[in-house]
Amino acid sequence: MPAQAAMWSPFAAKREAPMQYDDPAFWRAGAISTTAVMSVVLVMLTIDSIAAISPGGSHVPPYTVINRHIGYAYDGKLGRDMPVLGGDEPLFGKSINDAEAAALIGQGKLVIQSRACMDCHTFMGNGAYYAPDLTKAWLDPAWDAWIAITGAPTKEEAMARFLMAPDQYATWQRKMPNLGISREEAVATVAYLKWLSAIDTNGFPIHFGRIKVSQ
Repeated sequence: MPAQAAMWSPFAAKREAPMQYDDPAFWRAGAISTTAVMSVVLVMLTIDSIAAISPGGSHVPPYTVINRHIGYAYDGKLGRDMPVLGGDEPLFGKSINDAEAAALIGQGKLVIQSRACMDCHTFMGNGAYYAPDLTKAWLDPAWDAWIAITGAPTKEEAMARFLMAPDQYATWQRKMPNLGISREEAVATVAYLKWLSAIDTNGFPIHFGRIKVSQ
């Protein structure tokens, strides 16, 4: 009986002729092209994000917004609360230009950083939770009562007086210490908080101004 011929097998063919997926060069080329494409996408997203979150962008107003009335209302189309800009309402009764507003708000930010406010408060949800979130502090309806408590003629003046001497207005169980904030620093901090309240935070904090706060 003749010797049996070797049977052909497709699996043996695969072993004899490796497919392109077994070639390291194939995976290397794929990794390089994928990285290049995603790098372009990342750059585009970064440019779009910077445009949105820079002062004057789609989500962040210009610094001169502190010259206007800032409200907060529910937007039915977007399904969230949104800052609402109204007419002229200069801070401390003085309208300022772009450069002055930028300098004032920058100083306010430095005051908040130098006093480590985030050790107790949160901004945009970041920080500690001992004291209230200050993202929309300017819009807090409680300041209406503080006008009477501090004897101030306006909300911004009430905020400034409180910042300069919080120990004199200790109406809460959790008391804010006196941080040695000067009049100039207090005015700058109020300006920063007013500008901050005009930022579109996609509805954060949720239900702001409609939650009962316990003392």
